[in-house]
Amino acid sequence: MTTRYRVEYALKTHRRDQLIEWVKGLLAVPFVLHSQPTAAYEERSDILTKMASTAHRRYAEIMRDVEELIDDHIDQQKRGTQERSKLKLLVPSVGTFFTPLPLKQAFEFQDERRRISSRRFVAPSFNDIRLILNSAQLMSLTRDRPIELVTFDGDVTLYDDGESLTDENPVISRLIRLLADGSSVGIVTAAGYTDASRYYERLHGLLDAVANALTAGDVKDPKLIILGGESNYLFEFDFHAENFLKYIPRKTWMLDEMREWQEEDIQSLLDVAEGALRECINTMHLSAELLRKDRAVGIVPVTGPGKQKFTREQLEETVLVTQQIVELSAPGKKIPFCAFNGRSPVMLLSWVISLINVGGNDVFVDIGDKSWGVMSCQRYLGGIKANKTLHVGDQFLSAGANDFKVRLEHSAFPMKEVH
Repeated sequence: MTTRYRVEYALKTHRRDQLIEWVKGLLAVPFVLHSQPTAAYEERSDILTKMASTAHRRYAEIMRDVEELIDDHIDQQKRGTQERSKLKLLVPSVGTFFTPLPLKQAFEFQDERRRISSRRFVAPSFNDIRLILNSAQLMSLTRDRPIELVTFDGDVTLYDDGESLTDENPVISRLIRLLADGSSVGIVTAAGYTDASRYYERLHGLLDAVANALTAGDVKDPKLIILGGESNYLFEFDFHAENFLKYIPRKTWMLDEMREWQEEDIQSLLDVAEGALRECINTMHLSAELLRKDRAVGIVPVTGPGKQKFTREQLEETVLVTQQIVELSAPGKKIPFCAFNGRSPVMLLSWVISLINVGGNDVFVDIGDKSWGVMSCQRYLGGIKANKTLHVGDQFLSAGANDFKVRLEHSAFPMKEVH
């Protein structure tokens, strides 16, 4: 294996979603065949109108064909023979679908807004297809039944990295509406605190708004929970509690599999991760401070005059090195973990609301990951099923992204625009 191959694989392929790339390739054919790059708007408007109409029809047909392939894949899943689905043969990396996806309808919705069919020089893009998938997922989840649980990442999804969910944040009114409609809302965040006051500092705008809505009668029985440290600390909204949050002991919400995690193995894994992070600090001469918690370990940049933040490449290198070292260790084979950084580019998962953003400037290894966190929320709230759950996050890379594994267990939504 050559050095160039390793670089291409490690730093490029993990940034792509193969299903989106495949659909993008399908849509490129009618774009090439029917676009009219030489037609002038003022001279040949009739040709451009025909071009847009033809391209719309061809794009819609392709999205309908992909929709049928997904329907077939879901049927094969039910039989336990998903490896035989045609979609699996065409896109080997495709995973589990928890709901059908009305892609043709979603394309028509997005085409009306983005005028994809009218473009002559820019082919259907990754973002176009991601938003079509996002729309299809929402249409499917809300078509015949309400969404029972919506979970959100915190930093770079509900609010800017390192900031707080303040009163003026427009997302608050939408979260209140979800609660008023009877949906449960969970915030599954990497921020790991054992003190409710720390979460109140970060989420006070939402917590105050829920309390006010409850007092006004706009919300009857708000089911709002916060799961911190990815899957380690659970708090529930309680109007009568200090900071409006009540701590829920771990033993009351842990999954059966999580009960098998031995504390000795957990600390051994964090020891290995700490050693890997120290190695990266020394190798790349990072000006970093190492932080060790009971269920996480990470590095943050040292602040002060003349100090610099980590570059994206340093962050990605640290994540990939640490992830490999921990995966190959003995405790890494026993205990699920998540190595991530806040600056990873976003990838779509299966699907979610996705936000493409350059975010935080740290690297952390947490025990568990957001998939365990969301499953714990489902169990605590009474056993909500995956096809009635939606996760909204910003990081869905196959490496270095703490939302990625959620899509293996639930419908997920890489967030760029939420409407």
